[in-house]
Amino acid sequence: MNLDDFSDLIERPDGGVRRDAEERRERLIVPPGALGRLDELGEWLSAAQQAVPVKPIEQPRVVLFAGDHGVAELGVSGRAAGSAHELVRATLDGATPLAVLARRFSVPVRIVDAGLDCDPEMLPESVVRHRVRRGSGRIDIEDAMTAEEAERAVRLGIAIADEEADSGTDLVVLGDLSVGGTTAASTLIAALCGTDASVVTGRGGAGIDDLAWMRKCAAIRDALRRARPVLGDQLELLATVGGADLAAMTGFLLQCAVRRLPVILDGVVSSACALVAQRAAFRAPDWWLAGQVSGEPAQTKALDRMALNPLLDQGVIVGEGSGALLALPLVQAAAALAAELPERAPADTGEDVEKDGDEVGTTGENGDTVDD
Repeated sequence: MNLDDFSDLIERPDGGVRRDAEERRERLIVPPGALGRLDELGEWLSAAQQAVPVKPIEQPRVVLFAGDHGVAELGVSGRAAGSAHELVRATLDGATPLAVLARRFSVPVRIVDAGLDCDPEMLPESVVRHRVRRGSGRIDIEDAMTAEEAERAVRLGIAIADEEADSGTDLVVLGDLSVGGTTAASTLIAALCGTDASVVTGRGGAGIDDLAWMRKCAAIRDALRRARPVLGDQLELLATVGGADLAAMTGFLLQCAVRRLPVILDGVVSSACALVAQRAAFRAPDWWLAGQVSGEPAQTKALDRMALNPLLDQGVIVGEGSGALLALPLVQAAAALAAELPERAPADTGEDVEKDGDEVGTTGENGDTVDD
C-alpha cells in the first residue's frame, strides 16, 4: 500500500458551488459579514455537499479510535499504562464529558478498538472486533507495530469511513481514546514539521507534572531519532512511531476525503493523523475542520501547517473528542442559517416611472398616448 495514491483520488470541495453559495449569501436579508465565520462555514458546507442552499446536518456521528501505547510505561501520561479500556468503558457507560455531550446533542458514538491492551472479553464485541493488535511497542526504543499491521490499521480506517458514508452519516466528529497517544502524536508532528521535542511536548489531556513532562520530552526526543530516517514513507512512519489507532485514524481521514464526508478534528492525536494524511494527499485538509484549541503545542504546529483555524477556544483539554463535539452545534447553526434565512425582496423595477422626462401613459386604439 502506498498512501500517496490517495492524492489522485481526492478532489477539493466544488469551487463553482461555493461561488454560487457566496452569491446567494449576498442576497440574504442579513448583510454579508454580519454572521462572521458562520458565513464561511455555510459556504464550505455547500461546497462539500455540492448543494445550494446547503442541506442541514441531520446525521452526525462521533467516531473514536481507541488504543494503548507502550511508551506510556515510561510514566509520560497521567493515566496508567494499558488503561485505555477504562476510558472506553466509561464512555460506553455515559460517564465521560464526551458521553454527556453526545447524549445532550443526541449524537451517536461509535468506538473502534484498533489497539487496546486488554482482554477482548472486557468490552462489547462491536468495539473489539476490529482490533489490529494488542497495544503498541515503545516508540522510543522499538517500532510501534510491523509494516503489515500498519497497513491493516490503515485499511481498517478506510473500511470504517466507507461504512459511515454508506450509512448516511453527513459529518463526523473524530476523536481518540488512548493512553500515551499524545506522545506518539507529538512525535509524528515534530518529525513532519522538522522541529525539536521540547517545542511539541505538552501535558496531555490527563495532565502531568514537571517530572512527567521531562520524561515525555525525552521519549519524544528518542522516538524522533527513529522517525526521521523513515519520513519519506508515511506508512513506515506510522509503523515506526505511530500506533494502530493512529494509523487507522489516518486511513479514516483519507477515505472520508475521498467520499466527500466532512470531519471535525478534536485534539493533538487527530491533528497528527491529519498531518500524516496531508503529506500523502495535499487536498485532503479541505474536507476537515479544526474543532478546538486543545492547548497542546504540537496541535498548534500541525494546524498551522495545514492552515486550519480552530472554531473554538474554550480551554477544553480533556480530549476524547469533547472539544470537537462542542463545535458541532456551531457548524449545524451555520448550515441552518445559510439554508433558512430568506433572501431580500427584489427591488422595484421602475417600469411605471418617468423616463427621460416624459410621462408614461396608456396607449389608445390609434396609437396615441392618453394621459391618465
